[in-house]
Amino acid sequence: MATKTKPNGKSEKNQPQSTRLWLMFPPKLITRPIVWELGQKFPLVTNVRQASVTDEIGLVSLELSGSRGDIKAAIKWMEKLGIKVEPVEINVIES
Repeated sequence: MATKTKPNGKSEKNQPQSTRLWLMFPPKLITRPIVWELGQKFPLVTNVRQASVTDEIGLVSLELSGSRGDIKAAIKWMEKLGIKVEPVEINVIES
């Protein structure tokens, strides 16, 4: 798949952007520092916008800022761990 190039010569994949996501953590991951790990593993800025954590579930509204490719990779990583990831707004992330 070809990467689109903007008039400034930069590809869309590497353009900085921000995305807000809802993360739903299963009980086994509630105590794991996922947001910290995310910031260590990917060159992204993380911003917790809202959170609610109980013994049974963790819900976090997280804003990620960085390149589109890094954001997509981070989402895949979280989903692989068992975290349900949903965009806060429709069409925030397009494949």
